[in-house]
Amino acid sequence: MRPKQGIGAHVSTRGGFLQAAKRAHGIGATAFQYFPKNPRSLVLKDFDQSDAKQCREWCEQHGIASIGHSPYPTNPAIGMTRGEAAFHAIVSSIRNDLEIAEACGSVGTVVHFGHMKSNNPLEGYQNLIQCLDTVLQSWTGQAKILLENQAGDHGPMGTTMEELVQIRKLSQFPEHIAFCFDTCHAFASGMWNRGNEGAMLEKGRQLGYWEWLAAVHFNDSKYASASCKDRHARIGQGYIGLQGMQELLSSSEFQQAVVVLETESGEDGTHRDDLSLMRSWL
Repeated sequence: MRPKQGIGAHVSTRGGFLQAAKRAHGIGATAFQYFPKNPRSLVLKDFDQSDAKQCREWCEQHGIASIGHSPYPTNPAIGMTRGEAAFHAIVSSIRNDLEIAEACGSVGTVVHFGHMKSNNPLEGYQNLIQCLDTVLQSWTGQAKILLENQAGDHGPMGTTMEELVQIRKLSQFPEHIAFCFDTCHAFASGMWNRGNEGAMLEKGRQLGYWEWLAAVHFNDSKYASASCKDRHARIGQGYIGLQGMQELLSSSEFQQAVVVLETESGEDGTHRDDLSLMRSWL
């Protein structure tokens, strides 16, 4: 199932999920991203079901799409290396995020590929698959895990489309897994060079990666290709540049996804100007 199309930005959930949706709508967005709970903790959230339902209904009425983003400590690649309690804390947290995303009517929750150091290069991948399968066991909701590519700042894991496609293929529950493509991460990892966007898009077509694209983090990069530095820049103000960002957003692959900014706001304290620019490209 394809997600609702839309462009927007990451917004605060101050005041609740419904207020987050209204906050996004107020700056002209047709999509938004939010943290289902404290972004720096795996502590589960006993969320307000009524607020989530109102968010879902309001978004349906106003044509707003949304995605959640799991907390930063979420690292599904570590497996049991830090003990069973740590593994199950991550599993429970992702499941909690999925439940909140489902209640809010969101496409899913973004989960970073994760990273670990091991003498066995396959161990991190095996841990990731085990974690995803444990989370998704008995999951019957529409919200998906949106597996995100990485910049390479913690090592090479999760920096290629091949890895993401293979992890999804090897999962017991691929129907519940889709992809979130971060443009800054991809560029920083060396997935493509400036001006070579078309070749990168074509490679994704050949791999079948874009078939499962549900979300895009639309960020320029403060550093050059292959820098392995995860530093987002406003669109057109980084090394990808306006022309490259425009080519990506105008592609049919990106237009099928929920596209959100994770960048600094403009002079008015919002992303209104950048969203206006993006709309002019479509």
